[in-house]
Amino acid sequence: MEKINLKVGGMSCVACAARIEKGLNKTPGVGKAQVNFATEQLSLAYDPEVVGLPQIIERIEKIGFEVPEEKLELKIDGMSCAACAARVEKGLNQLPGVKEANVNLAAETAVIKYWPGQLSVQDILQKVIKTGYSPHLLADFSHDELAEHEQTELRRKKMMLYFSALLSVPFLIIMLEHFMNICLPVWLTSPLTQLALASAVQFIAGSGFYVGAYNALRGGSANMDVLVALGTSAAYFYSLGVMLFIPEPHLYFEVSAILITLILLGKYLESIAKGRTSDAIRKLIGLQPKTARIIRDGQELEIPVAEVLVGDIAVVRPGERIPVDGVVIDGYSAVDESMLTGESIPVDKNTGDEVTGATVNKFGVLKVRTAKVGKDSVLAQIVRVVQEAQGSKAPIQRMADIVAGYFVPAVITIALCTFVWWYWWGDTGNTSRALLNAVAVLVIACPCAMGLATPTSIMVGTGRGAERGILIRGGEYLERAHEVDTVVLDKTGTITKGEPELTDIFALGDYQSKESEMLQLTAQAEKLSEHPVAEAVVRGAVARLGKIEPREADGFSAVAGKGIIATVGGKNILAGSRSLLSEHGIDTSRAEIELQKLQAEGKTTILVAVDNQLAGLLGVADTVKEHSADAVKKLNDMGLEVWMLTGDNEKTAAAIAEQTGIKHILAEVLPEHKAQKIQELRDAGRIVAMVGDGINDAPALATADLGIAMGTGTDIAMEAAAITLMSGDLRDIATAMRLSRLTIRNIKQNLFWAFFYNTIGIPIAAMGLLNPVWAGAAMAFSSVSVVTNALRLKRVVL
Repeated sequence: MEKINLKVGGMSCVACAARIEKGLNKTPGVGKAQVNFATEQLSLAYDPEVVGLPQIIERIEKIGFEVPEEKLELKIDGMSCAACAARVEKGLNQLPGVKEANVNLAAETAVIKYWPGQLSVQDILQKVIKTGYSPHLLADFSHDELAEHEQTELRRKKMMLYFSALLSVPFLIIMLEHFMNICLPVWLTSPLTQLALASAVQFIAGSGFYVGAYNALRGGSANMDVLVALGTSAAYFYSLGVMLFIPEPHLYFEVSAILITLILLGKYLESIAKGRTSDAIRKLIGLQPKTARIIRDGQELEIPVAEVLVGDIAVVRPGERIPVDGVVIDGYSAVDESMLTGESIPVDKNTGDEVTGATVNKFGVLKVRTAKVGKDSVLAQIVRVVQEAQGSKAPIQRMADIVAGYFVPAVITIALCTFVWWYWWGDTGNTSRALLNAVAVLVIACPCAMGLATPTSIMVGTGRGAERGILIRGGEYLERAHEVDTVVLDKTGTITKGEPELTDIFALGDYQSKESEMLQLTAQAEKLSEHPVAEAVVRGAVARLGKIEPREADGFSAVAGKGIIATVGGKNILAGSRSLLSEHGIDTSRAEIELQKLQAEGKTTILVAVDNQLAGLLGVADTVKEHSADAVKKLNDMGLEVWMLTGDNEKTAAAIAEQTGIKHILAEVLPEHKAQKIQELRDAGRIVAMVGDGINDAPALATADLGIAMGTGTDIAMEAAAITLMSGDLRDIATAMRLSRLTIRNIKQNLFWAFFYNTIGIPIAAMGLLNPVWAGAAMAFSSVSVVTNALRLKRVVL
C-alpha cells in the first residue's frame, strides 16, 4: 500500500469531508481515507495495482469536489538528443503525484502538471537531477536572462568548435597527403604530434560528450553522447594502443579528432537554427516599451514599465508604443494594432476607447488610464500562450519518443555485431577495419533528428500563427486542426457584426421626397427607447444626417412587442409593426412589396406613420461582416464543409446563408442546445471545428473537436477555445487551417527524414561502405537539416 496526501478544494463544512471519506472508502484498492476539514488535506493509503492516483482524483471529482493541480515549468540543461528528453519525461511521469509531464528537446524545457499535496517542487527537481540533467525554474529567469543564457551557451559552443577545428587542420593535411602525394615535415606526421593534437581534441573539445555520457549512464539511460564518446574513444584508444605496441603503426587519430570537430560544428549550427525557431517570442517581447511617461502629483515622470500601477495616467506621444493596457481619457489618434491582430490598417481611438500595450500611436497625444499591467496585460498573455504552445507536444511525436527510448542501446548492439562480423568473417583478423566499421555505425546514428522533428516545426508554426494574430494553445490543437472536415460558424458576432444596423430606408406618401425629414422625426421619437432596434435607428440616422435635432419627444410610450408612440414637434409619430399601425387605422398596403422583400432577407421591419399617415419603412438587420463571404469561400476551396449555427428563424438564417455562400444551416437552436448540435455532427463521423465569440458559445467550443474563438468576443469563449483569432476576421480560420496543414506536412517530412536517414545510414555503415569521418559528417548535419526544414515554415505564404 502507498500513502498519499492531497489538498481538496470545495469543502464548505464537516459533512463535505465525511462525504469524501465515505466515497473513497468504498473505492476498491483504497485503504482508510481521512479528511481534515480545517487544513483541507486528504490522507489515504491505496494499492497501486488495484487503483491508480488518477482514478482516485476522478472519484473525488465525481463526489463533487476538486483536487487543485499546479503547473511547473523548467529549463533543463544537458539534453543532447531525443533519448535524453524521453528519459526525463519518463522519469517525471513515474513520480507519484505527477498528472502529466512533457519535455521539449528543441526548447530544452519541461512542463509538469502535478498535485502539490503529494509532491513538492524540490521532489521534481531532484528527479531531474537523478536522471543526469540540470533543471532550473523558468520563473526564476526573466526573458532577458534566458536570452543571455542562450547566447552564453552559443558562445561557449563556438569557442569549443574553433579550438577543435584549429587542432584538426593538421589531420586534414595529413589525409590530403595520401591523395596528393605531398611531402610534409616529419614533425607534423610524427605519432607523438598526432597524439598530442588528438588528445587535446578528445579530452578538451570532446569533454562535453564524456560528461553527457556519464550523466546519462548514471541516470540509467544512454543517449547520443554515449554513442559519440564510444565511437571516438574506440578510434583514439585503438590508435594509442597500436602506437605503443606495434612498430610503424597505422594510426586513426584523425578519425576521432575530425569526428568531434564535425559533430561540434553540427551542434553549433543546430543551436543557431533552434534559436531562430523562437524568433516569434523574442519579437513579441521586444514590442513591450521599457519605460512609460506617467502623470503623478501633477508631474510627468518617465519610469520603468514594471513600476506602473493600475490607475496611473500614461501620456503617449505620436510614434510611441502604448506602454500599458487601458482606456483613453483624453485625445484622439489612430493606433496600429498589427502586432495584436495582424491587420495593417490603423484603428481610430477616441475618449472612452480601450487600447492595448505595445500597439503604436500614429498621431496625436493620448492620455491613457492604466487598466492592466504585468502578467495581466494582453501582450503578456499572448506571450504566455505562445510559450505554452511551443513547449507542448503533438500526438504525432509519440512514435518518435517510443523509438528514442530503445534507439541508443540498439545502435550499440548493432555496432558490436558489426565489429564481431567483420573481425571473424568479413575481413578475418583485420582489427582496424572491424573497428572503423563499428565506429561508423556508432557515429552515423542520430537520435537528435527524431527528437527535433516535431517540436521545431511546432515552435515555428505556433510562432508564425502568433505573428498573424492567431494564437494556438498547443501542438495537439495545431495537429488536430489539419484533420477538421467541418467548420461550424455561430452567426451573431462571428458571421455578422453582432449588433443591428439601419440598412434600408423607404420614404412613402407625403414624405416620399422628404426622406431626411422622415428619418429625423423617427430618430427623435426612437431616441427615448432602450430597445436595440431603436438604438440602431438612432445610430443610422446620425451616420446619415450628421446629427439629430434636439427636439423633445412628448407623450412617449413603448408598446411591448409592437413599437413606440411619441409626439415630436407637434407631430404624432408611430414606429413599429404592421399591427401597431393597423390598430390606429393606418393603411400599410403601399409598403407591402418592400415589406415582404425586407422580411424575405431576414431583416426587422419598422413601419413609420406621421399624423396617422404612412410615411416610411425602415429595415434593420445584424449585418454580415465585410469578409465573411470571402472567408466561407476560402474554407470551401480547402474542401471544408461550412455550417451556420443560429437561434434565428429559418428565413433569417437562409438570408444570411445566401449572402455568405453557406449551404448548411442549423437554425432556431437555443443557446443551451448548441453543444448538443455539435455533438450530433461529431456522432455522424465528422471532425468538427466550432467558431464562436459569446459566453453561450463556450459549451459548444469545448464540445467540438477544435474550438476557435474570435478575439473580439468574450474572455470565457477564448478560455474554452483551442485557437483564438485576435483580429475577429473570419478569413483567419482558413489561414489557421492552412498553417496546421503545412506544419503537419513539415513534421511528417522531418520524421520521414529522421527515420529514413537512420534506417539507411546504419546498414550502409555496418556493411563497411562508409568512412567514419563521412559518417560523422552525415550525423552532424542530419539534425541541422531537420531544423532547417522546420524553418521553411517562416517563409511560406499563408
